[in-house]
Amino acid sequence: MSDIGGRSARRSKKQPKRANIAGIAVFVLLIAVMLFVSYKTGFAARNVADKGSVSAPKTPVPAETMLPSAPASTEVPAPPVETAPAFVFSPHAVEATSPEKYIKSTDIMVNGEIVSEYVPKEKISFGLGSAYTNVPGLTTFRGNNYRDGGAYGTTELINKKFGPSWTVTTSSLGAPDGSYWSGSGWTGQPLIIEWPRETRMHMTNMQDWAKNAERLVEVIYPTMDGKIYFMELSTGKPTREPLNVGYTFKGTGTVDPRGYPILYIGSGYHSAKGKSKVFIINLLDGSIMHTFGDKDSFAIRDWSMFDSAPLIDAKTDNLIYPGENGVVYIMKLNSKYDKAAGTVSIAPEEPVKWRYNGVRTSLASYWLGFEASPVIHEGYLFLPDNGGNLICLDLNTLKIVWVADILDDSNCTPVLELENGHPYLYISTSFHANWRAYVNATCPVPLWKIDAVTGEKVWEKTYSCRTEKGASGGVQGSVASGAKNISDLVFFPVARTPEGSTGTLVAIDKKSGDVVWEKKTPMYSWSSPVLVYDANGDGYIIYPTFLGKVFLLNARSGETLDTFDIKGHTEATPAVFENFLVIGHRNERIYGIQLT
Repeated sequence: MSDIGGRSARRSKKQPKRANIAGIAVFVLLIAVMLFVSYKTGFAARNVADKGSVSAPKTPVPAETMLPSAPASTEVPAPPVETAPAFVFSPHAVEATSPEKYIKSTDIMVNGEIVSEYVPKEKISFGLGSAYTNVPGLTTFRGNNYRDGGAYGTTELINKKFGPSWTVTTSSLGAPDGSYWSGSGWTGQPLIIEWPRETRMHMTNMQDWAKNAERLVEVIYPTMDGKIYFMELSTGKPTREPLNVGYTFKGTGTVDPRGYPILYIGSGYHSAKGKSKVFIINLLDGSIMHTFGDKDSFAIRDWSMFDSAPLIDAKTDNLIYPGENGVVYIMKLNSKYDKAAGTVSIAPEEPVKWRYNGVRTSLASYWLGFEASPVIHEGYLFLPDNGGNLICLDLNTLKIVWVADILDDSNCTPVLELENGHPYLYISTSFHANWRAYVNATCPVPLWKIDAVTGEKVWEKTYSCRTEKGASGGVQGSVASGAKNISDLVFFPVARTPEGSTGTLVAIDKKSGDVVWEKKTPMYSWSSPVLVYDANGDGYIIYPTFLGKVFLLNARSGETLDTFDIKGHTEATPAVFENFLVIGHRNERIYGIQLT
């Protein structure tokens, strides 16, 4: 038998101490080598875990040189894992987005007086879009303060088809100047709310069957005939008599996101009853609680139209409402709702008002005003205007942070999305006749991803669009941002491209800006596409076009799964609740269509 050094086991009796010392030394050296190898092996393993997989060494280590691992108690602890700090949103301008390049002046009015500085009583700060409301349904245009949804709940698409439908007849309304407004217009998205029975029991204008139903999902649809229609979602059966306000409603209203039975809706044109204005309506009895915006000498542009869908800051009880007159209104509501007693009230204060004037603004072009709906992240409002400006406004100082040049009149409500906490905006614009080119000419219309911190353009994809007098090309609807299994895609409805009457729905990769697919249709769309998702997280897109054909598409591929003809001139945006979509058109019909 050999010892560690390879010598004979026999030892001279005259050398016991020397042999013992040598053996101990070799043993100690062996332990040291074992500890060192164990430490290096553990360190390498930790590096692999931190950095991902690595290639195996080209030359394998011979088995005879490998040593057994050291006991677990001797391992060196792994260094603590460092986590990235949370993203802090601190918007600011860069040279290209300096407000002075695009904005000539701004003013603030508080309690009827123009002030140089503004300090709110309570700071406004919105949370995530998903936290905007806990009311089941769609309470505003595109669902929340990020405008990233047009559907509520999961859709069971077994057949991937449009199914049975119902219709409700609407009507029309003339204006003092001889214009004629019929059915549902732009943006014209219905609101869909599942009311709790406790709230319904106090709705004095609601049908008894609807009050007492086990579950009631109600469609609330203001239309251009001056009426607000109320229907049960699955059948279209009227839940209340239409409320005849007598003012044309083109845009989309907002139901209070706190579940308060209050509707905020602005008219889109003057009426025989007076100038266009904002209405705050009690949904318990249909009474008008308050109006404003029709006689405002603070507005530079005398155009009191309100197509924008407002937002409510639940924490501060403020209504935030942009107008086409170029004024943003911030109104403390002092609202009270007693669900048990069935009472709701408001005591609105004089709104704080903010106005601006653009460098390019004139009576003929690059108008003041806002038709798109506001997007809000934390305390900052993002809003495109009629004058080629995308404005980031600090709601707590009413100072402009940055302005992005978006070239033209924009009716496109942006959508905001967070990437690792960093907010980005997806938006496009119109091609307005005689501003950048003549009627019946073509002009480039870019689709943008914009950094919401600085207003800088991350990427753009341009389409050549045509315009006719009164019928703009470009993107008139809102953008749809994918989630779940299509979270890498964003969708733009581009009107009047490649021909004057045709349209293209474009799916773009969010990271690269590359076009993934295009769906060309014989007729363009001013509507906003709506995404729905099944239980697996797969996405489908509902895409209405101008002459009434509605497409159901596979959102991943753009494949047409089904179509449905609602037989009418369509500008409005659909809303979807679970397996039902609702949309109106100009030919005086509202459709409810089941998705199967």
